[in-house]
Amino acid sequence: MISFIVPAYNEENLIGRTLSGIHLAASELTRPYEIIVVDDGSTDRTATLAEECGARVVNVHHRQIARVRNAGARVAVGDILVFVDADTVITASTLRATLDALGNGAVGGGASLRLDGSIPWHGWLLLWLVQAGMRLGRLAAGCYVFCTRESFAAVGGFDERLFATEEIAFSRALARQGRVVILRETAGQRR
Repeated sequence: MISFIVPAYNEENLIGRTLSGIHLAASELTRPYEIIVVDDGSTDRTATLAEECGARVVNVHHRQIARVRNAGARVAVGDILVFVDADTVITASTLRATLDALGNGAVGGGASLRLDGSIPWHGWLLLWLVQAGMRLGRLAAGCYVFCTRESFAAVGGFDERLFATEEIAFSRALARQGRVVILRETAGQRR
């Protein structure tokens, strides 16, 4: 089973599209899955909308992304964990590439980042440079991170001492367990 873990804080404007994208991607692959939204003390309708979209909601008050992601992993039942930010839309091709990478021996990884909206030319240049560096370093962008449950447990999850770059530390920890893959397929982040 695939467990999608979506950390969220005041995402009522974006959560519906994100969860619809996950449902669509997963249903195209006909694999059993669950969606867990870890609501980190939202003061808007994030939790209600997530439930309406068929997600299981776990309520926490951590205000720290590594702890929130780990809280979702603790209640997940899948043997594959996919962490998707609440402002990110995934596609079936990205999910298919994820499953192919894991099926071919990878222990985890991430997707290339795609930003929606208007971005100045120097923003595109910076994005390209960052993506190239992350691909070469096999470092996952936080908006889409995947791994096997076994590798997640082996590295102890996301490092809760970090308040930023926890996905970078997680990628490095995974690399000590085996092959980490940064997919050419994208996860779209909305701003």
